Amino acid sequence: MKQHLVKRIFLYTISIVLLLIVVLGIHIYIVTRPKAPDATTKIMARIDIKQPVAPEDAIKITTWMYQQKGIDHVLYNPESEIVVFTFFPIRTSADRIVSDFKASFHYKVERIVATEADLKNGCPVATTSATYKVYSFFKHIF
Repeated sequence: MKQHLVKRIFLYTISIVLLLIVVLGIHIYIVTRPKAPDATTKIMARIDIKQPVAPEDAIKITTWMYQQKGIDHVLYNPESEIVVFTFFPIRTSADRIVSDFKASFHYKVERIVATEADLKNGCPVATTSATYKVYSFFKHIF
């Protein structure tokens, strides 16, 4: 009788663990699927200014960026001459913002876009995490 009870508890425990693993795999698959941008989607972009910027232009750059349609947040570092901003892709595009920036300020600028290799590398911690390993396992299955 006791051995039968132990077997039953063991089977229930294994069944629940397997069910939770399947649910986790389905959740990871659904969350990581690519999806079209919606009204809440924000994208980050970077502009490198390739020439010295006058100190009085730093405030003008930030103010101008915030006035653009679809811009959510702007960070400008005068020492490195890098502008990082987030925007809503439904309202505008980074290419449009960069071209308008060039026209308004007449600076030599370059939009930094991550290469495919950069995107694949991503965060170095992610590839060693247990979650990533579970995701990879289920990605190969499906």
